[in-house]
Amino acid sequence: MVDVRPFRALRAPKNLAQRVASLPYDVMDVDEARAMAGEDPYSFLRVSRPEIELAAGVDAHDDAVYELGRRNLDGFVTEGVLVRDDTPTYSVYRQRMGDVEQTGVVGVVAVADYDSGDVRTHEHTRPDKELDRVRHISALDAQDEPVFLLSPRSAAIETVVGEVVATAPVADFVSVDGVQHTVWVVDAPAYVTALTASFAAVPRLYVADGHHRSAAASRVAAERRASGARGEFDTFLAVVFPSDEVAVLAYNRVVDLAGRSSADLLARLSEDFVVVPSPDAVEPLQRHVFGLYAAGQWYELTLRAGVVDDADLLARLDVAVLQDVALAPLLGIGDPRTEPRLTFVGGIRGVAELERLVDADPSKVAFSLHPTSTEELLDVADAGLVMPPKSTWFEPKLRSGLFVHSLGPA
Repeated sequence: MVDVRPFRALRAPKNLAQRVASLPYDVMDVDEARAMAGEDPYSFLRVSRPEIELAAGVDAHDDAVYELGRRNLDGFVTEGVLVRDDTPTYSVYRQRMGDVEQTGVVGVVAVADYDSGDVRTHEHTRPDKELDRVRHISALDAQDEPVFLLSPRSAAIETVVGEVVATAPVADFVSVDGVQHTVWVVDAPAYVTALTASFAAVPRLYVADGHHRSAAASRVAAERRASGARGEFDTFLAVVFPSDEVAVLAYNRVVDLAGRSSADLLARLSEDFVVVPSPDAVEPLQRHVFGLYAAGQWYELTLRAGVVDDADLLARLDVAVLQDVALAPLLGIGDPRTEPRLTFVGGIRGVAELERLVDADPSKVAFSLHPTSTEELLDVADAGLVMPPKSTWFEPKLRSGLFVHSLGPA
């Protein structure tokens, strides 16, 4: 059973939603964020990445950055760029990207469910990134970017969602990357009551994207409870999608050879993989098949039978296979979370990005992977295990600024 609630969202009016909505803070660097916001004063990046308004080179963790984010959020509310719902509501949020369509329910989830494990995780968090989100949430007195959650399918939830999406949306636009975003407000008391009761029958939820945000929400709640503060800090902002609707892309790798030759690497890889040169870029279509791009040439690598234990939930993951069979023993990549020679490349950037990076620096090679499946993610989370870092890349990304959860007293 999980506790998912309606809340009084801060949301952009329909005529401003497209201008306000932005990609999440952590999928771009500061220069990319500055370019995306451009001269538009209503871009939500001015709240989620406020350093774009400060001098180049400013430390993103400087107190002035967090303070500016709060001032910009307050300014958005004062100017009517964000308007608070009159009553607690849910929202339905649909995204379309090519053949992918995912429809989720926006609400707030009890921090107690995260703390108890009813909201399950599959990644470790980094202390520095977690602290950054704690400071950001605390400064804003709000959660400005939702956690991406997965849920088992619920016929009761689907019934309400189906009726809601037959009504007029409050926002409907196509972002510059071609993704269509449509939002409906769920404020009818019967629907609100039905969704709350339907979520109470869901056994558990899973964090797909947003481990640092959910961990930070738990820390902020603990700090505020201890101080005797009042407000809505005991929940965190989330969008809950059926697990079989979402699209997972590969999280590819680029590695600096550190003086090793690609010919030697290929020879050593052939002990555990069948290595075949490919005239085309390799985008693996099945598990245990990998692509390698080195010195202008693609190779298809197929794992030999018996090299890994396919009964082991972690060892059989392709991200683990690559790390344990190739990157660690052959290239000296120890902890992938801290290794400076290893670069992670989200699958949305495509294999062309792998070619670009290696062609620009022949001391590097690139590996393309088959995406981790949602079934693998759920199995690992249910077992209480932790996936290797950068195992999944969910796409399309949730837009920030479409709904904000204020933590202070109503």
